[in-house]
Amino acid sequence: MEQFQRTEVIASIVIIAVAFIVHRLIIWSALRFSKNMNRSQLRRQYVNRYVGYILYSLAVIAIVLFWGFADDGFLTALASTFAVIGVALFANWSILSNLTASFILYFTFPFKIGDRIRVHDKDLPVTAIIVDIKGFYTLLKTNDGEIITYPNNLLLQKGVSILGEKKESVFDITSEISDDVDPTVR
Repeated sequence: MEQFQRTEVIASIVIIAVAFIVHRLIIWSALRFSKNMNRSQLRRQYVNRYVGYILYSLAVIAIVLFWGFADDGFLTALASTFAVIGVALFANWSILSNLTASFILYFTFPFKIGDRIRVHDKDLPVTAIIVDIKGFYTLLKTNDGEIITYPNNLLLQKGVSILGEKKESVFDITSEISDDVDPTVR
């Protein structure tokens, strides 16, 4: 019996150590990537936090299963929990898509915090400066000082222009221009 418990303790320590090492490797990789791509410290913290939640949750589940708590009651509770989470995410798919979009924006998109952008939305066109890119939404600040929370998945779906030093995009239409004039000609 004592040998049985020693095996579980050693396996638990190994699982925690592996999760810690993998988490540190991901943090190190994200740090190198962030420096190369000029991403903010806050964005790295979000990636570290979300990856940590996933890794350590999987480590706890592995430890529980290894210790033999995998009787019918535990497996039923675990399956029920994942089913409820799955239904919740499927019912509100935007939560999962916004979180995924946050990672995509972090690793692949050319705009970053501090950039002045134009979101080409037919219903609500927005020209603003990116204040922060969070896990589910991006904070944008307009010229008037208005703070807009814009869902990350919409930034992937809509066209976005990086304006740089320009005050407005060629797609901005002001009230001074009549309907019969081409807005791209200025």
